[in-house]
Amino acid sequence: MTHPIEFCFDLSSPWTYLAFHNIRPLAARHGATIRWTPILVGGVFNAVNPSVYAAREAMDSPKYRHMGKVMRAWARLAGVELKFPAPWHPLKSIAPMRACCALEDDQAALERFAEAAFHAYFVEQRNLDDLAEVAAVADSIGMDGAALVEAAASQPVKDRLRANTEKLVARGGYGSPSIFVHGTDMYFGNDQLPLVEQALVQPLGERMS
Repeated sequence: MTHPIEFCFDLSSPWTYLAFHNIRPLAARHGATIRWTPILVGGVFNAVNPSVYAAREAMDSPKYRHMGKVMRAWARLAGVELKFPAPWHPLKSIAPMRACCALEDDQAALERFAEAAFHAYFVEQRNLDDLAEVAAVADSIGMDGAALVEAAASQPVKDRLRANTEKLVARGGYGSPSIFVHGTDMYFGNDQLPLVEQALVQPLGERMS
């Protein structure tokens, strides 16, 4: 199956949480399918966007206070609850992202787990760095949490998450969510979803003319 949209994501990002909820009705409006691709955003930052770490040191700056306001406004617009930051912020996310990677070949299961994990972190403020919490999230949606955590610890899954992350960097990605339309047309973040929608309905040549 061809996926007009590829959504490269890390569960630790509040903007990704918002985009995850907003992109699905967008895709449905146009009959588009979504490929969910787990990545480790820390690995992306280390490779191409290390300035993020310095910016986090200024969380009480005017820019970040305003960003919090905008984030809450986006949550209201999306109709989702958002409690941010959690006591665990910034989440390392390697445990839940390996779990996502273990589910990548079953896209429907991955989507269900990601939705539950986003809720656990951004609404219930649970610590997804804890493997027991990752297992509990899976159990809550009828999966075998212990089996998922075991699969996530396997070398092939670890290698796959690393490969997904390195591939995103090679494609020009620099954070989460990185969204590709028709394979190569990249957009970044929840705010650029209107451009994603435009890309779905208007050929690239027309947009560039």
